[in-house]
Amino acid sequence: MRNGPTPALWYNRDTSEVIYITRVDGFTEGLKHNQLKRIERLFTRKVAPDRIVSHELARQLSEISHDTGRQIGVLLNRKGRVDYVMVGDSKQIEMPDFKRVRVASGRFRGLRCVHTHLLGEPLTSDDLTDLALLRLDLMSVIQVNSETGLPDLVHSAHLLPSKASDIHASNGSGKPYEFLAPAHPSQLDTDFLTLINSLEAEMARNRKTGLNRQTNRERAILVSVTTGATALAEESLAELEELAVSANVLVLDKVIQRRSQIHPKTVLGAGKLNEILIRSMQLGVDLIVFDRELTPAQVRSLSEETELKVLDRPQLILDIFAQRAASREGKLQVELAQLKYLLPRLVVGKNSAFSKLAGGIGGRGPGETKLETDRRRVRKRISDLEKQVKKIGKQRLERRKSRVGRDIPIISLVGYTNAGKSTLLNTLTDSKVYAERKMFATLDPTARRLRLPFEREVIINDTVGFIRELPESLVAAFKATLEEIGDSDLLVHVVDASNPRALHQIESVESILTSLDLGEIPMIIALNKKDRVDRKTLKALERAVSLESEDAVVPVSALAPDSLGPLIAEICGRVSRDPEATDTAGAFASAS
Repeated sequence: MRNGPTPALWYNRDTSEVIYITRVDGFTEGLKHNQLKRIERLFTRKVAPDRIVSHELARQLSEISHDTGRQIGVLLNRKGRVDYVMVGDSKQIEMPDFKRVRVASGRFRGLRCVHTHLLGEPLTSDDLTDLALLRLDLMSVIQVNSETGLPDLVHSAHLLPSKASDIHASNGSGKPYEFLAPAHPSQLDTDFLTLINSLEAEMARNRKTGLNRQTNRERAILVSVTTGATALAEESLAELEELAVSANVLVLDKVIQRRSQIHPKTVLGAGKLNEILIRSMQLGVDLIVFDRELTPAQVRSLSEETELKVLDRPQLILDIFAQRAASREGKLQVELAQLKYLLPRLVVGKNSAFSKLAGGIGGRGPGETKLETDRRRVRKRISDLEKQVKKIGKQRLERRKSRVGRDIPIISLVGYTNAGKSTLLNTLTDSKVYAERKMFATLDPTARRLRLPFEREVIINDTVGFIRELPESLVAAFKATLEEIGDSDLLVHVVDASNPRALHQIESVESILTSLDLGEIPMIIALNKKDRVDRKTLKALERAVSLESEDAVVPVSALAPDSLGPLIAEICGRVSRDPEATDTAGAFASAS
């Protein structure tokens, strides 16, 4: 059964054989009747399966090309039969539409392209792009002699299987193809079948070794498109990589493009998008993650262009929350946030971009079946979730009132995700709250009691971490949780002093606190992980923070209890109304 369009009949008088042919693709307008018939006869040609192209076919293609002044090409299957015939203009040829039929990751398409070049040029960048994007077995061009119309040299290239070293190559530095030595059609001695079988065998071996899926982690390319400074884009992309790793994604490459303006449909330019597609095929990538929020139309366009799963930064964050949520409240809040985010991106019917999001990264939580029903049911589910979250919020409010009524000072640990808030809580209160070096390890607020040196008890809350460009749907869903911070008598803003983006992270946290109307609560800034920073750098950061903020700045190491004395003293001074107790705390800090 042929791959091409609706077949027609061709009768071969020499063999009395009826042959099914398909119509010619491309630019056929203006061709004479006899020229079109000669082109159609190309469907009857056959090449030995182990040959790239026969001398007879190469000559026929060259003579027709010279006569018409147009590039002529064929796509041969592995049996050597012609499946497609294409006509271009004098400078280029257009590949037929393969109806978006994806190729298995362990093999090529099973078609090799042979077409003519009239201007004596070898393989062009367009040829190599088609080779990679269509995952063809081989791309060959026949240089047509401009005087005789006979074939000159044949130039060929094939894709290279990904190697383990490709993962660590810089952006697109490893070329995905290899050139064969040019030769006259009669002197082509490459055994095509042996070549293609060995390449596919190597692809299969690679998928069983270090490049393969020894784990079930999805493989991604991270993409940043910016109109601003490249340095800022690099910082943001580094954070996106941390998020991806936290979501159990294997990051194989990172790409930054600086543009004067964002492309409204595909974000990237067409050339860069092709580069990413080639790179994704070379590395066997499952998804592309953009370091920005994409519109529903952009997600659909990119999904259709790439045939890969496409995620943006907010959806990656939502997926991490879906993985981390443990309590009933946390799970309800995450599902609510996901549904609100995905509702405008839900396309009912064919070509749904969301179908590429279901399962794995970006598809956790509500699930494909629930979402792909209809918008009315999704809206009803959102309404039900909002009622449940509101009910839990009322229960939380009652618990907060009982704590406030006992006149126990409340201290909340706030800060950027992965700054060390849970570790600090564990060290201060001798607790065993879950703490891991992953972003958003804490989703469910935890409260512990701490007895200060002057026999004063306080409650310390561990809160969900903040991040730059936190999705609005997530902030809204976690509003009841974040409201707990509003009852605090004191905030301890925990900062990862070892992070080169520490100042930007402080700014992001303070911006979020202000947006939540929590900017007026007294605050202490704890520069955590001071053991990972040299003294000079730590002092410089301390000075920079002090210049920007009037809050007390205290360097600590959450893993070292003996480094927490100054922080405890500062807390004592803020929550105690007894001057003697404050002095006691100061002495405690000096002793520590």
